[in-house]
Amino acid sequence: MLKTYQYPKFGYTPSDEQASGRIRRHQVVVIGAGPIGLTAALDCAYRGLEAVVLDDNDTVSIGSRAVCYAKRPLEVWDRLNCGERMVDKGVGWKLGRVFFRDRESYRFDLLPEPDHKMPAMINLQQYYLEEYMIAEIAKQKTIELRWKHKLISLKQADDHVVLTVETPSGIFTMEADWVIACDGANSDVRKMVNAEFTGRFFQDRFLIVDVVMKAEFPAERWFWFDPPFHRHQSALLHKQADDVWRLDFQLGWDADPVEEKKPEKVIPRVRAMLGDDREFELEWASIYQFACRRIDNFRYGRVLFAGDAAHQVSPFGARGANTGVQDIDNLAWKLKLVVDGVAPIGLLDTYNEERAFAADDNLLNSSRSTDFITPKSPTSRRYRDAVLELAESHDFARPLVNSGRLSTPTPYVHSSLNTPDMAPFHGRMVPGTNCDDAPVTIAGKPGWFLNAIGDGFVVLTFGAAPSREVAFGKVKARVISVGDDLIDVKGTLAARYDARPGTTYLIRPDQHVAARWRSFDPTTIERALARAIAA
Repeated sequence: MLKTYQYPKFGYTPSDEQASGRIRRHQVVVIGAGPIGLTAALDCAYRGLEAVVLDDNDTVSIGSRAVCYAKRPLEVWDRLNCGERMVDKGVGWKLGRVFFRDRESYRFDLLPEPDHKMPAMINLQQYYLEEYMIAEIAKQKTIELRWKHKLISLKQADDHVVLTVETPSGIFTMEADWVIACDGANSDVRKMVNAEFTGRFFQDRFLIVDVVMKAEFPAERWFWFDPPFHRHQSALLHKQADDVWRLDFQLGWDADPVEEKKPEKVIPRVRAMLGDDREFELEWASIYQFACRRIDNFRYGRVLFAGDAAHQVSPFGARGANTGVQDIDNLAWKLKLVVDGVAPIGLLDTYNEERAFAADDNLLNSSRSTDFITPKSPTSRRYRDAVLELAESHDFARPLVNSGRLSTPTPYVHSSLNTPDMAPFHGRMVPGTNCDDAPVTIAGKPGWFLNAIGDGFVVLTFGAAPSREVAFGKVKARVISVGDDLIDVKGTLAARYDARPGTTYLIRPDQHVAARWRSFDPTTIERALARAIAA
């Protein structure tokens, strides 16, 4: 039990198909009701797909677990009608400070520019995140959330998947056109399809402690290397909601994971960090070891993997849940087009192409962070300490400081769905990049660009639009004119998209740039639209 949170219990209810004994086929079955599985269900519903979620538990996550959620996942959850509630409850922040021994070495700002709806980061306990998504799911007629349903076997046919499920009422069989496996790092589904999950384990252990306390510390990320209160190791301090603070302590590989979780071991460490006169209560503690691994293919027939079931990273940089949400953002729109029969099934192969590329980028960054935080040789430690000392007064050394490069989206710069530029552009909105937000006015009311572009393909043009729609086959792209349909109130949109009169973008349903041009040409846009659906 936690002092600041009362866990809900979600009752088990036998499904109609289990009670009747009639096997029913579903469009999508999601395995796992953690943050990624719940996001998958909501995005399926948003796209117009019916989804059933199976989870072997009957409550939200135990302990605060994941804490940091980045701007891009918040934009995805905002599209799914959960983001604002998360931001309101969470602790928003963008500043971080890095300390070496007893001095500040370096500080950073994750979002130095204004005019974004979502903050750079929020800290929010994972159980709130899940609770808010479950509440939103309850409003959806096309999602069924089944608690105490454990998948025990899976068999694939050419056009469907057969699932055997165990419940308190017994075992029954159901079918799915598609399965999205979001059942975590120890995924049973991954074992059922004999997928490979390879990578690197790190021989180090860390203690996570959540404490309840009143403190005047700012809402910033504080990271220490070799601090006086925890010599030769690292430590981290974060603020969460409800006056809960997250503390991390590096322990070393030789630490006893059972002993180190005991209050008599935890409390002295916390007092050493916070001071003997600081009042606090222990909320939750856990010991973790971590790895950097990924699955060999994100798609096995009609089974698609997302989140920790597909990739596992170290906690440094908040890349776990954040990248899992981006998996779903990439997958759901492709699955919808394939289910509707308007895009070839090969479009789903680009899910692996793009998200495996992103996973490799995250694994690389995560491994580099871990190697910097936990040097494996005297030479590596001397290099790290020299960087930290130089960073205090020399700008060139600051980019070398790596206390966990915080999660940012990986652009799909080499994606086969992109149409290369045919004219020069400046700025970061290259094909394969997620769209930047900006304040806009729509029908005289203030709003945000990402909220305005909706759930399908969009042609964004700066100036008068010669048509209201561009189509390839049955896939249509709605045309939005900047100047007519929405007003770029501050010029921020034009600046971020390097726009001049006539500049035109093709934007995918996951709000990524597919192509861009300096003029509006319907034939050229149709070709790019065909390429963006792998046709």
